Amino acid sequence: MSDLLVNSHNGHLTASQRIPAMARPFVSERAAKTLDLVEKFVEEECIPADAVYLRQIGETTQERFTAHPSIIEDLKKRARELGLWNMFLPANHFKEGAGFSNLEYGLMAEYLGKSRTASEATNCAAPDTGNMEVIAKYGSEAQKRRWLDPLLEGKIRSAFLMTEPQVASSDATNIEMTITRDGDSYVLNGSKWWSSGIGDPRCEVYVVLGKTDPNNADKYKQQSVILVPHDVPGITIHRMLSVFGFDDAPHGHGHVTFTNVRVPASNMVLGEGKGFEIIQGRLGPGRIHHAMRSIGGAEKALEWFLARINDPKKKPFGEMLHKHGIMLDRVARSRIEIDAARLAVCNAAITIDQSNAKGALKEIAEVKVMVPDVLLTVLDRAIQAFGGAGVSQETPLASMYANGRTMRIVDGPDEVHLLQLGKNENKRGPAHKKRLEAQKLKGEELCRKYGIEPKDPLFLGRSTGEAKSKL
Repeated sequence: MSDLLVNSHNGHLTASQRIPAMARPFVSERAAKTLDLVEKFVEEECIPADAVYLRQIGETTQERFTAHPSIIEDLKKRARELGLWNMFLPANHFKEGAGFSNLEYGLMAEYLGKSRTASEATNCAAPDTGNMEVIAKYGSEAQKRRWLDPLLEGKIRSAFLMTEPQVASSDATNIEMTITRDGDSYVLNGSKWWSSGIGDPRCEVYVVLGKTDPNNADKYKQQSVILVPHDVPGITIHRMLSVFGFDDAPHGHGHVTFTNVRVPASNMVLGEGKGFEIIQGRLGPGRIHHAMRSIGGAEKALEWFLARINDPKKKPFGEMLHKHGIMLDRVARSRIEIDAARLAVCNAAITIDQSNAKGALKEIAEVKVMVPDVLLTVLDRAIQAFGGAGVSQETPLASMYANGRTMRIVDGPDEVHLLQLGKNENKRGPAHKKRLEAQKLKGEELCRKYGIEPKDPLFLGRSTGEAKSKL
């Protein structure tokens, strides 16, 4: 057995052997076999290729945002040979996908999240996954043939444009980009940033959210989604935004303006006023993908942590790090938190599979808040164990932390999900109050039925005099 795959002191436990017990009944034999292939592909081919990918991008900004590392195309060819392609499109909605459920793909996404190259190598990289879902679910046949087919083939890439610099975009009703009908065209004006994927030289289409009817009384029917080719006149990409100094090249997150950008009316997705419906349909499963990739990141961080504390060359105060109890405490807490987070994500994915994203709003919101926090906590512990090396480019931990921190913001910041969760949970308050009062009354009735005088529980068993003396 290759040392690249061994993951325990007893040898190798395959990915399918480590599927949580609660999830096993929902995982087909085909999916379990594919999961093992994904793990082997990521551990033995993609993670070693990450070093080549980073070198092939180059060093200067010009190089980094015009690069297309050849290692990616080699990995894509290998992934297709293994049948590891487009696993993300759920079986119950899309004929174009590989036929896996949200749960089954979620388990695979965990392993993809351990490598810089794995998601793109299997054509399962954001924002293409969400954009392909949009076009596959809501697009016209013409839109599918022009954009979906080459995206599914991995021949082009795409960008998602929603967030705007001048407004609080956590509330998407605030967006201001205008999409105005003009004969057989729509004209777009406005500014976007954090435009994921816009830096890639292979990016050929933008999925753009803007307002077609800003005066509509229903604020959720003001927005529309339109497909914009990357090379139409009037688009200016001003800069790429970095995350704690990391530029995510060549993918990039761009600041871009649209000035009288004209596209055919046939590029409108589903129809005017359908923007919120489309975006919610896009983001639900996407949050599960992010969450499971984050679980993979947390597992990778724990692996680096364990490797560090078992390095015989590192002996602070004369002992290896694992001999210091505080490190084992952090390892144990990390194991608990990762496993609990994985179960929560599996539960959310199963709920989506059994209903839809709208039927799993609570479960999706829970993991959207919970998982990034677990990832950052485990990463912080690993960084601390490495000391100065942990915050440098010597390990992948610093860049993983930067990327992981964005997960608390993208697809709706924590505060949005917490507020909605809190509001929905609070709706149960009156019912709980009524039930608790009814239980109390029934308890008093039962006391009287058995000839017992109801008393304050703090003073049960005491005489009246004893109770007074204690006051």
